[in-house]
Amino acid sequence: MSRPSGPYETRPGRRHPAGATVGDEGVNFSVYSRHATGAELLLYENARSPEPFQIIGLDPEINHTFFSWHVLVVGLPPGTHYTWRMDGPNDPQGQGWRFDPRVELVDPWGRAVTTDSWDRWKRQRKGVKPHDSPRAVVLADDYDWEEDIPLYLPGEQMIVYELHVGGFTRHASAGVRSPGTFAGIVEKIPYLESLGITHVELMPVMAFDIQDVPEQVWEKGLTNYWGYSTHSFFSPHPGYCSSPEAGTHRTEFRDMVKALHRAGIGVILDVVFNHTAEGDGGGPVINLKGFGNETFYILDQIDKSIYLDFTGCGNTVNANHPMVARFIIECLEYWVREMHVDGFRFDLASALARDEEGQPLPNPPLLWGIELSDVLASTKIIAEAWDAAGLYQVGTFPGYRWMEWNGRYRDSLRQFVRGDPGNIGEVASRIAGSSDLYQANLRLPINSVNFITCHDGFTLQDLVSYERKCNRANGEDDQDGCSHNLSWNCGVEGASDDPEICALRKRQAKNLLGLLFLSQGVPMLLAGDEVLRTQGGNNNVWCQDNETGWLDWALLERNGDMLRFVRELIAFRKRHPSLQRRYFLSGQPREGSSLPDISWQGPKGRPPRWDDPNSHSLGFTLAGTGPGEEDLQILMNMGKASQTFALQALDGRAWHLALDTARATPWDILTKDEQESWPETSYPVAAHALVVLEGR
Repeated sequence: MSRPSGPYETRPGRRHPAGATVGDEGVNFSVYSRHATGAELLLYENARSPEPFQIIGLDPEINHTFFSWHVLVVGLPPGTHYTWRMDGPNDPQGQGWRFDPRVELVDPWGRAVTTDSWDRWKRQRKGVKPHDSPRAVVLADDYDWEEDIPLYLPGEQMIVYELHVGGFTRHASAGVRSPGTFAGIVEKIPYLESLGITHVELMPVMAFDIQDVPEQVWEKGLTNYWGYSTHSFFSPHPGYCSSPEAGTHRTEFRDMVKALHRAGIGVILDVVFNHTAEGDGGGPVINLKGFGNETFYILDQIDKSIYLDFTGCGNTVNANHPMVARFIIECLEYWVREMHVDGFRFDLASALARDEEGQPLPNPPLLWGIELSDVLASTKIIAEAWDAAGLYQVGTFPGYRWMEWNGRYRDSLRQFVRGDPGNIGEVASRIAGSSDLYQANLRLPINSVNFITCHDGFTLQDLVSYERKCNRANGEDDQDGCSHNLSWNCGVEGASDDPEICALRKRQAKNLLGLLFLSQGVPMLLAGDEVLRTQGGNNNVWCQDNETGWLDWALLERNGDMLRFVRELIAFRKRHPSLQRRYFLSGQPREGSSLPDISWQGPKGRPPRWDDPNSHSLGFTLAGTGPGEEDLQILMNMGKASQTFALQALDGRAWHLALDTARATPWDILTKDEQESWPETSYPVAAHALVVLEGR
């Protein structure tokens, strides 16, 4: 890569494509800005250069076409860093325009960005200074994918593992060469393979502002760790790269994707298009505000200096404006076509269903555009089907192909396992694939992403150890994070050395994960839950880039019994197609079988008492999908007293015990070769226990 020397000759250039595009003659630069009256392109040698080596003023007559400003810089080498300055009217209140020719803007289409010169809090306190903004990097594209393509695993076979790229390997115990990076994930692929997951769901990896935190949080030395503060949607986050100053973002990310694909593991990105790092009217101008504030954000129709906030983060992206919708879809298609990702999970996706005045749309153009894109046709698209302003669309999210984080599943299973009586009908619906939410509008069990825990809330260990959040370390007087956790501490709040309490907590954790992997739909496991990672009761570690938020790899040995349980549980699900049905259960026998595909039972051979307000117990028989698959008998007792269940009669076969969470390791879960037949016609299920038997 040659060093720029400049000054370079310029030509008019072209308006398409947006961003910086390397060609035979040089680099074409183009950005959208509808109401700008002037533009300058600033070229830097590297991320830390104190001054640009060339400033190119664009002529409104020859470098401006429709809504785009463009210029070709002849012979400019890849590796050059650049920013934009846009001039134009400044009328935040009347028209929403926020042009400021002093502010350098990072290209929203930049394929790689560096933040060495960026100091959000210095900008907030001292105002705009020359050359203090993030910079984009000119990239050539000569990557060898070695015939890699995105994976196309059927939805019913998916097992999703949600992880934070930094926190997964940043702890010293991870023992990787490049902690907290895309390369660190590559080093841990053997672990992911051994676990048995099919997809990693990476928390935000598009370039975000780690400094986007309240002032009192910043003063405590805390940062925006989770990354729900994007500013550059086409660029991998520089903090997850080993050498971002060299513009290696794209190569390092692609290396990770290619390695995961070789291991048969797909990559889903958690994407944040509902808001940006620019915040409200008091937030900094980084890019979108300076190029087209009135286009990119939902503004109050009377006073356009006010940002409508349906995200809880200061602003809401105007996602259904034609230009913005095209920007988002183009971005998603880029990550699939050029970065080979396999899917996306959309943070606060219901905010993307709102119009320019913030009202929900019945058929949002953006969401349908994503669903119907040819490039995205085989891509998994997952919605967090709610926003921060009360729009809750679980079961009703616009479109048909969209999968949804099933918040109803999470809440119902948490209540049931902690011992709340009277909701066995609700639990049965969730375990069977939530047909009440999805079947009537022509959707499938695979539209439901089932989960017990996720990054947002208690970890599994904390869910069975705390009834109150402990978020004081976040610097917001314990006011942040959800207080409605539906958790049970098993008798003691917080950490305990009592062996009975510890045993009950571990059993409860096994119950929760056992039901997750025995349910129809797509299971999602939070990274670290398989080894009972704790956050000390903090249910909102969004700003804790430290051991509170990281995975301690010593837990693999310390809680090896739990890790074994989860691995065997995943393997059990994988060898049972009856747990991976694409279509809803009918209650009718399949051809050649005397058993219906599902039948429900209560204790002692009685039918379930669906309306019993005191019921804690439920059982069901799940028929195999073909002659080679065993039928399953699944028995759940979350009450305080044991319950005996009659077992379904089998013709010429016997039940074999596969799982009993009341038993000690290693008898809590048994491989097929380890199982012995159960000679009795009933099974006593202990209090707070889950039992599974296989019929063969």
